[in-house]
Amino acid sequence: MQNRVIKLGVFAALLSLVTGCEVVGDIFKFGMGVGIFIVIALVVLIIWLINKFRR
Repeated sequence: MQNRVIKLGVFAALLSLVTGCEVVGDIFKFGMGVGIFIVIALVVLIIWLINKFRR
């Protein structure tokens, strides 16, 4: 009986770790998307400034 409780506890712990990893993965994916957006916005800003000073 005690062996079964230990196995169930380990299984529950593994399930909680898997969902935690998925959440962290989603956060990093969102952060990467925001980072790409910021880089693109900076490149557009630099190109706009260069064009403005050339005139």
